[in-house]
Amino acid sequence: MAKKKKAVKAKEPIRLRFKELANGNKSLYLDIYRDGKRVYEFLKLYLIPVADEAAKVRNAEILRAANAIKAQRIIELANDEAGITKSSTRSKMLLMDWMRQYSDHKLKTGQSAAFHIQIDKAIKHLIKYKGEAVTMKEVDKAFCLGFIDYLKNAKRKDGKPMAKVTMAGYFRCLNCALNLAVKEEIIPYNPITKINPDDRIKIPESTREYLTIEEIKKLIASKCINEPTKQAYLFSCFCGLRLGDIQALTWGDIILDGKQWRAKIVMKKTQKTLYLPLSDEALKWIPERGEATDTDKVFNLPYATYINVVLKTWAQDSGITKTVTFHTARHITLSYSLKTRDLQRLSA
Repeated sequence: MAKKKKAVKAKEPIRLRFKELANGNKSLYLDIYRDGKRVYEFLKLYLIPVADEAAKVRNAEILRAANAIKAQRIIELANDEAGITKSSTRSKMLLMDWMRQYSDHKLKTGQSAAFHIQIDKAIKHLIKYKGEAVTMKEVDKAFCLGFIDYLKNAKRKDGKPMAKVTMAGYFRCLNCALNLAVKEEIIPYNPITKINPDDRIKIPESTREYLTIEEIKKLIASKCINEPTKQAYLFSCFCGLRLGDIQALTWGDIILDGKQWRAKIVMKKTQKTLYLPLSDEALKWIPERGEATDTDKVFNLPYATYINVVLKTWAQDSGITKTVTFHTARHITLSYSLKTRDLQRLSA
């Protein structure tokens, strides 16, 4: 009599597993094995020690939720292999093509040209890292970890190591592009979210420069080689606007609302419209309007590079050793009440 052949049980591509924690709880996670690669998805669900019936019931509910997620992942995996999901087809797009689309998208949606340039530089480094033939589907956790290692060992043109803030900027470009790819259903998730935060490239903390009341007094008392720059800088000190927003400010944006003067601002960075109240001290630094029309700029400022030259010279002539930029004007360590109360006599 022939022996019955044992049925071969197919291995599950996704298994629910547990990790013992120091507090006695068990963390639930999915062990996903596919195409010779193993990844883990921690569910942020936890089983607690069974001390009473309530804990037993709670654990049963947690297990049901975890198994539901597991079932959903198995369906997504099967659909992806069968070519049913939208992302499975679109993820064949080349990473470099998507990065270029992302760069154009950010430029069209009002992002600064500087960020557009940074994305283009990040693309060049991605090409150096793995070439141009990488598909979106191939961008996984291992790829992103490898890019981190590449950036940490990359050199500048002068042979010196790349600055950490530069590394962080390029890695941020990739992260943001992948987030948009998830939103557009090109990939199912951003693999960078699977990387431990401690392993990612972080922007180093910097000491923020600011001016004191005494230093502002010195600037007010000193002559400046370009009066519009001085006026715009001190205006920024008392209202907190960015240089880009001040450059775009027209006379039509200065509005009298009852007894309160306001500046209508479409924030360059966020594209939001604000009606910023202007203190008497801020108003003092607005130049005479004369015959200017509503569309004329309030501050007739020189080009950005020369503005920095003007600020540097002005600060040196005032006996200030700090690096003075429009960014420092926005970070003066004074509350609004101090600006309007304690400083209102500074330019008198």
